[in-house]
Amino acid sequence: MGHKVIFILAIILTLALSTLAQAEAEICAVASHARSNCGYPGITREKCQNKGCCFDDKIPGVPWCFYPAVVDEVPLKEECNS
Repeated sequence: MGHKVIFILAIILTLALSTLAQAEAEICAVASHARSNCGYPGITREKCQNKGCCFDDKIPGVPWCFYPAVVDEVPLKEECNS
């Protein structure tokens, strides 16, 4: 019986992770012309995602770090700590 429980838990975990990945892909599915810049030129994928933004560097000439499709609040400006 222990093997069945582990197998069922593994299936549940796999389904949960695939659902999360799909949800993230849908949130970041923003048309290139509709992207609102969330970063700065040269920002890395890691820094962009740490800000809670999406990163896609496949299309030149548009923001690569951009706000997700569903945003509670877009800041009007970003303050720099100098």
